[in-house]
Amino acid sequence: MTEALKENYGTLFESELLEEIADVGVLKEVPEGHKIIEIGEYVRSMPLLLSGAIKVLREDNDGDELLLYFLEKGDTCAMTMTCCMGQTKSEIRAIAELDTQLIMIPVQKMEEWTGKYRSWRNFVFESYHHRFNELLDTIDSIAFFNMDERLLKYLRNKVKVTREDTLHTTHQEIAYELHTSRVVVSRLLKKLENLGEIELNRNSIKVNSL
Repeated sequence: MTEALKENYGTLFESELLEEIADVGVLKEVPEGHKIIEIGEYVRSMPLLLSGAIKVLREDNDGDELLLYFLEKGDTCAMTMTCCMGQTKSEIRAIAELDTQLIMIPVQKMEEWTGKYRSWRNFVFESYHHRFNELLDTIDSIAFFNMDERLLKYLRNKVKVTREDTLHTTHQEIAYELHTSRVVVSRLLKKLENLGEIELNRNSIKVNSL
């Protein structure tokens, strides 16, 4: 765990802070598709990603989901930090997009390190800033983009996270994350294929325009 910490956070944190993280952090291996945080749960610790990726989603009153953003190695979740610090229930669902390795930091240490280490304080503020910008980007996509533009942007983001140009997913899974219907997704995917942006195969999509 210590080597993975240095690789991902060595340029951000002091050696003393890295040692403390290694001492109190709990290493967790999460398989693809596993739920890490559920809506309505109290969050007692915050994740630092060592590898893999996590998708963060919201849910409406009908149980339909909307993808907010992805977390990759070197990231943490600002919404999780907010719930930890405020001792409130989670308003998001976090699911492993890939097999993921992370370190869970107890809430008590988060508060202590904010006053003790400038690097930790800067990391927390930067994380809030990045996640806020990603939320604005999501809002802009919903408000100003056509659905075909949203779909292509979504596919490109997934390719970036998985680091593979072929996505193994179904039209229904995409519809869930974009908060739309499978029929709409299927129609727009065919349109994107005709434009040469993607190639459709059975349960997989190759993205040509990165």
